[in-house]
Amino acid sequence: MTMSSIDLTLQIWRQKNNDSLGHLETYPLSGINTDMSFLEMLDVLNEQLTRAGKEPVAFDHDCREGICGMCGAVVNGIAHGPERETTLCQLHMRNFRSGDTLVIEPFRSRAFPIRKDLMVDRSAFDRIIQSGGYVSVNTGGTPDANTIPIPSQVAELAMDAAACIGCGACVASCPNGAAMLFTGAKISQLCLLPQGQPERRQRALAMVETMDREGFGNCTNARECEAVCPKGISIRNIARLNQEFLAASLLEG
Repeated sequence: MTMSSIDLTLQIWRQKNNDSLGHLETYPLSGINTDMSFLEMLDVLNEQLTRAGKEPVAFDHDCREGICGMCGAVVNGIAHGPERETTLCQLHMRNFRSGDTLVIEPFRSRAFPIRKDLMVDRSAFDRIIQSGGYVSVNTGGTPDANTIPIPSQVAELAMDAAACIGCGACVASCPNGAAMLFTGAKISQLCLLPQGQPERRQRALAMVETMDREGFGNCTNARECEAVCPKGISIRNIARLNQEFLAASLLEG
């Protein structure tokens, strides 16, 4: 069986840190197996750079199975690349043609400072979750989950929201750099379930306040976030965020 291979021209953003100026560097790459993932292709490039005594390209990765949210870059202007509902680590080189030029840049947002090359600091997401992402539970024996009646439709909506992996593609694609799809998913995940009710109002206020303080923009319904989300998170979660925040403002203010 003959393996298919392609030749590419990569234009990759290189930047030492957030305080330095960055630029695109061009790298020709030949003989790339089309069964490789996008990150494996970058591994091949880095092996070649290392052998040549040059500094490899820094990029985030961890599980490489599309569940950790670590990987992410903008490929030809699209966060995570051209395939819908696909993380960068799940994107395969069969989606490109020999002779293509790929422009690879980091996720860009004021709230995501660049650490190096394609790596960005997404700890702002962690602080949003920390500000309100907890639930109160009674101590004692572990309750059986099935003893809490939850309608299947509600459970499915909560699970859809919980699918968010916090990769940041929504922010990178939004013309305003908004994090409302991410924050809306995290608020929805808890406010829909009985376990999330005790802190429901305070959580909405705290998470939105933290989101604003971190420097994210506001939503203007461009829907670019939904279009690039690798887990297909719906903008209905943004509508739910607005409802939760308005109710909390009126009842807790």
